[in-house]
Amino acid sequence: AAAVASKAAFFIMRFSILLLAAISLTNVEGFSVGGTFLTAEQKAALEATAAAIATPGKGITACDEGPGTIGLRFEAVGVENTEENRRKYRQMLFEAEGCENYLSAAILDPETLYQKSDTSGKLFPEVLTEKGIVPGIKPHLKIYTLPGTDGDTVMQGLDSLNVRCKEYYEGGARFAKWRSPLVIDMSKGCPTNLAIKANMQDLARYALICQSEGLMPIVEPDVSLTGTHTLEEAIDVNIRVQSELFKAMVDHGVYMAGSTLKPNIINAGRDCPTSYSVEEIAAANIFVLEQSFPVAMKGANYLSGGQSLEDAAARLSAINKNKGNGPWNLSFSWSQAIQLPVLALCKGKGELQLEEMSKLYVDELKIASAAAKGEWDGKAGDGDHSI
Repeated sequence: AAAVASKAAFFIMRFSILLLAAISLTNVEGFSVGGTFLTAEQKAALEATAAAIATPGKGITACDEGPGTIGLRFEAVGVENTEENRRKYRQMLFEAEGCENYLSAAILDPETLYQKSDTSGKLFPEVLTEKGIVPGIKPHLKIYTLPGTDGDTVMQGLDSLNVRCKEYYEGGARFAKWRSPLVIDMSKGCPTNLAIKANMQDLARYALICQSEGLMPIVEPDVSLTGTHTLEEAIDVNIRVQSELFKAMVDHGVYMAGSTLKPNIINAGRDCPTSYSVEEIAAANIFVLEQSFPVAMKGANYLSGGQSLEDAAARLSAINKNKGNGPWNLSFSWSQAIQLPVLALCKGKGELQLEEMSKLYVDELKIASAAAKGEWDGKAGDGDHSI
């Protein structure tokens, strides 16, 4: 009896210690892990933005290319790269009739944030907000190659980020998106552990700074689809990358419910000789999410990463058809997949064909929306990997 009493006393003491530890982690507003520097109102605002972007059936139009990048796309179809042409093109993306039925958000370049519509005279963030589309911003700068890593890179721009975020918020932006690019090269051992850690730490710090200035952070660990790696190797690398990212975010105290993920489609490298079906690719993406994607985060918006609209839509639709009980809204944040066919309408014309472009753009958004609901059925073979 004495032994039983002693054992009971031990467990009671152990339970008390655990209870005290749990109490120490809480405050009047709940657990203190993540976002302790934010007020309840600030958390609610960030979470509301994340929820709005995760509206089922809607996604993000990614039009945050800088003047140089969009200039290359213009040049390819014979359109002059002027600020006015860039403004007119972005206005079409924001004011196309019915686009708000398929868009929850738009990512802008800093130049676009301060441009106006010649229809209403209003700044583009106000135009978007009035249509129920959340305006966001790209705050990162240029890529830098890490010495000694055989080609791994990091994104620059953390210096003075808080100042720029404050200005962007005052300019009407309500979220930001930071891209950290990585490349799989199994022969070189890339991405190295150093590159993964450095990039994911940067993403976490960026997210923390954004939240402190009122911007809901979208974190984009962009693992390129270039290369010869297999689907299985892509799964392994992406799990390493995403688990490192979410740990870094938690370690930094990021409020996870007030943030969003923009991942790449997990797939074999473009030059991988092994064929995979769209169903196998979808299963790989769900598997990666299930390993570490926090349920506190409301959704993920996949980037297109050089995929055609047909392949991107088929894969996103297959992912949604097979996500099972996954709690997340899985949608799109596409640039090239939507914009390149739209810009192709200008070839041989010498100027923007805004009316035609607007109609095709909305038709493409309908496809993207259907894919975000798991309702898009393309042609046989769409979304498969084969060379």
